[in-house]
Amino acid sequence: MKKAGLLDTPRRAHFKILPRGLELLKENPKEINSKFLTRYDEFVEFKSIKKGKGDSLQIESEIIESGLDHTPEEVLEYAHQKLNSELAKEVLEIVRKCSPAFFEKLVIDMLLKMGYGGTRRDAGQAIGRSHDGGIDGIIKEDKLGLDIIYIQAKRWENSVPVKELRDFVGALSYKKAKKGIFITTSSFPPSGHDFVRQIEHKIILIDGDMLANLMIENNVGVSVTATYQVKRIDSDYFEEN
Repeated sequence: MKKAGLLDTPRRAHFKILPRGLELLKENPKEINSKFLTRYDEFVEFKSIKKGKGDSLQIESEIIESGLDHTPEEVLEYAHQKLNSELAKEVLEIVRKCSPAFFEKLVIDMLLKMGYGGTRRDAGQAIGRSHDGGIDGIIKEDKLGLDIIYIQAKRWENSVPVKELRDFVGALSYKKAKKGIFITTSSFPPSGHDFVRQIEHKIILIDGDMLANLMIENNVGVSVTATYQVKRIDSDYFEEN
């Protein structure tokens, strides 16, 4: 709204409605959004500049359009979340296109980075080898192998039917196991989440969005392109004895 000449921020957390904004209030609009603001030439010009300057200006414009004032730290945090959100979408799109064999390797890499599986040799022999009654593989819960976790990994596009979860739990019961991870590139219906909450087994459901975010968090399939350090005054340093 600032870019449309409706508001001004003379100082932090203070907003002033400009004459153009007062005129607009007389119209009693139901909603003021980006589409609505295109009636103002200044906002149209701002949007056209934004399209040519990449992600950073787009993020800045989204913050400005919210009509709120933000600290530099809040802007940086918002930008980080926005970039990670877009990256997660790209990661998931690529994962859905990869081969079943590569997906198995990806699952191994991610679980190892998270501290499971012991050695790569152990994990590599476990995942994608058994295909035993609804179980795609097993992996150690920790590096010492104190417990075993059974895994189901499905590179799907459609939501996972509850029947698949029941079959997985049935396979765990047959193995006298209590813990399992069901990983998919798609999603789980609400009834699936309700089902795993009601059973005695400890089942973790990892859908496509969570999978992509875990990959980003553990640097699987992604790399760091830039690092920004946020520094503050060290008050202890300036204390005089």
